[in-house]
Amino acid sequence: MFKKIDKRYLVSILSFIVKWFYAFESLFYNCKNINYPKDKPVIFALWHAHQCALYANEDRGSLNVMISKSNDGDIIAAATEHMGIRVVRGSYKRAGASASLAMIEKLEQGENAAITIDGPRGPKGKVKDGVINIAKLTQIPIVPMTWYSPSKWLLKFNTWDEFRFPFLGVKTIAVYGEPIYIPADCTKEEAETYRQKVENALNDLYKYAEENFDDLIKQA
Repeated sequence: MFKKIDKRYLVSILSFIVKWFYAFESLFYNCKNINYPKDKPVIFALWHAHQCALYANEDRGSLNVMISKSNDGDIIAAATEHMGIRVVRGSYKRAGASASLAMIEKLEQGENAAITIDGPRGPKGKVKDGVINIAKLTQIPIVPMTWYSPSKWLLKFNTWDEFRFPFLGVKTIAVYGEPIYIPADCTKEEAETYRQKVENALNDLYKYAEENFDDLIKQA
């Protein structure tokens, strides 16, 4: 009993600290959008490590992010909501059906969604089926996005996803790929092809951002 209370209290304290730390950091946030999609709604697909890139989103007030129902998720959700981004709680394993249905409802209402497609527990760099299924059901395109800076002040943490965090004004770019549509009648085998297509697009986009950072930051 006491352990549960202590754990809940600790999560509450950490959520408060992280929320206000993110609020402080947002004063110095410096991210340029490249090829941001003009049409909406879309489903932004990004790596779990790049979730801080969502603060650069130009439609934060109508952006919905799926965050797991876990202690870590509670902390991330508090910071996410404080940044003006809407939160849908659940993951594909925990409360998956209800979370997916809630995300689909938001998309059908014309709002955007963002899914960290290798989260919440990995494996790192592996696109999961959830984003493909949601795009197939809603007929709303997936837009791959990546986040990059060569600066050492885009901090990389020793976590399963190598989580990135921008320290005090580091210049970053968020680069958006071309939309990927999933046919409503695609088979299970075809869905795997599209899953791999999203994965390849994200990897290619990161390489593009890495190789062209100096030019991209100037044109933004």
